[in-house]
Amino acid sequence: MRPQSPVPLTLEEHRELGAEMRAVNARMQELCKVVVSVYGPHNTAAFTFIKAAEQISRLCQDLQAQAARDLPGYPIDGLYL
Repeated sequence: MRPQSPVPLTLEEHRELGAEMRAVNARMQELCKVVVSVYGPHNTAAFTFIKAAEQISRLCQDLQAQAARDLPGYPIDGLYL
């Protein structure tokens, strides 16, 4: 038996998720700068913070690409970035 195809997010759902993710991404970048400025980039905690911030940024990029696939023809620029 084949699994059901996932139902994509609606435009409104992408807008809501995008607003949350933009806020998370911006806050993570701010916090990362603070930790790196205090401990330096070679500190273990700072290094992990940098990697986590990069991954959240990557997640926003991936979600932006997913929105383009979910909503062809809709204006989706800037939903996540």
